[in-house]
Amino acid sequence: MSYLVLKYLHLLSLVLLFGTGLGSAWYKFMADRRGDLAGLVCVNSLVVRADWLFTLPTVILQPITGLGMAHVLGLPLHSPWIIISLLLYTVAALCWLPVIWLQIRMRDLSWQSLATAQPLPERYHLYARYWFWLGVPAFGCMLLILFLMIFKPTGGLT
Repeated sequence: MSYLVLKYLHLLSLVLLFGTGLGSAWYKFMADRRGDLAGLVCVNSLVVRADWLFTLPTVILQPITGLGMAHVLGLPLHSPWIIISLLLYTVAALCWLPVIWLQIRMRDLSWQSLATAQPLPERYHLYARYWFWLGVPAFGCMLLILFLMIFKPTGGLT
């Protein structure tokens, strides 16, 4: 595969990954605070669906296309910026995996509350806090990876 095709797929998946993640986080965070249970059920369902449709494929595509570009360009995989990027990506992925589970549980809990006309259980709010705080380091890691991708620092990292 050519470098330009790999780069296009890499940047497209980056945009989808950031856009879906930030958009989902914003709408879910705001829906949790609004208190409209029917709206919350809708947003929770869409966030889970967005992770399967957009986030999962891009999470897989990012390292494949990134390593593919490095290979095509002849960049050594032991370059510190590549190693650091892969480590940060692993941290972000390890944060994202429990987030998937939490999102599914929150979707189910909100749906159950709506169906039974009961308030959200405290467990939902606990999950929402875990979900938020797992997103903070994951998003930070992704911002650092973006910096490393663009600047490929070598000063002191060679």
